[in-house]
Amino acid sequence: MPSNTSGFKDVPIEVTISVGTARPTVKELLSLDENAILTLDRRISDPVELYIGDKLIARGELQEADDETGQLAVRLTEVSGLSGAAE
Repeated sequence: MPSNTSGFKDVPIEVTISVGTARPTVKELLSLDENAILTLDRRISDPVELYIGDKLIARGELQEADDETGQLAVRLTEVSGLSGAAE
């Protein structure tokens, strides 16, 4: 029976971009209100990580999208071996 996976190539997949982690205490978390700031464990210049589910698929740099002012984008700098996964 032939395998026809080409139809799956047009199915959208949600990619999560991780820019860092905050580790507040429960007390700090409960006291948060509007305009509170959570400090992350990364710097602005550090790479972000791209995940599908819990699988790391790439790393990149945050930047402003070329076509829309204020819209965020990610320029990929490192991609895991995904080619052939849906071939």
